[in-house]
Amino acid sequence: MTAATESAAARRVWRQVEAGPRDALEHGLNPADLQTLLLGVSRQRASAVDPARLMSRWQHDRYVRPSNADPRRIWRLEARLWELLPVEFTGIDLSPVAPLAVCSAIAPVSQDLAISTVRGTEVVSDPTNVLALEAAQRRRRDGALGPAVHLACCHPALRGQPFDGPGLFQHFRLFALVSSARDRGSGSTEAALLAAHLGFWTRALGELLPGIPARVSFTVFGYPPLRERIDDTVLPALGSLPEAVMIDEDPDRQRARGYYQRGAIRIDVGPPSQPVEAGDGGFTDWTAQLLNDAKERCFISCISTERLVAALA
Repeated sequence: MTAATESAAARRVWRQVEAGPRDALEHGLNPADLQTLLLGVSRQRASAVDPARLMSRWQHDRYVRPSNADPRRIWRLEARLWELLPVEFTGIDLSPVAPLAVCSAIAPVSQDLAISTVRGTEVVSDPTNVLALEAAQRRRRDGALGPAVHLACCHPALRGQPFDGPGLFQHFRLFALVSSARDRGSGSTEAALLAAHLGFWTRALGELLPGIPARVSFTVFGYPPLRERIDDTVLPALGSLPEAVMIDEDPDRQRARGYYQRGAIRIDVGPPSQPVEAGDGGFTDWTAQLLNDAKERCFISCISTERLVAALA
């Protein structure tokens, strides 16, 4: 596009904004026109940035500061996680950005938690939402009776809410799993998905943190068939747990109830007197929403690789 064409497009868009700014910005402009407007604004603002202001932003902006974690240790641990991943899980290399509202459109979270861009996208704030989107696409491609889809990725997440405290950063790396399958009734599908994730995490914790206590707790949110399947299907499928890894029930957990449905898990590492939460997961209705099919089941889980490395220090 030539500069003259860009100027003509910009003038047309600005005329729409001037006629009714709020309505134009929130509803009136189509995505292409809104992008034209915001790109022009960003271009003008960028032209006013000099090296001194750039240095100041680098020093004070929490969104751009680098983590102090040693990437060599993290990458070695992540490489081992990929080696331990069961063959049914397909690895995905995500883009740094995802469609706008990839989290807020299907999960009960605010768009303010994501870093939105001027191009109708947002920086990935939770890779499990993006994996669920890809899982839904694959489930649609294969049809309702197709096999379960199991996806995995290791990706940095950038969050909008402030994180204060030593060792806490706006961005952090997550090794994430998402599984989606068709409901077969009596909690059997939920049991299969839960067993697949627990089997991986318990084995990985035993391999990566030898001798370091790790606790995986599960909670059932008012769904008796899942509680029955945990006893007769999930726990027996796990077999003997690695040394220092334990699984138990946390019946009193309320956190993330509503975000997770039917059941959730939590992964803590370190001594029982000072455990550090390293991971979390649970059942969601994300693929059911994306496919408009209430029979779809989805289980997500993830772990912070930086916190696993810190546990080894």
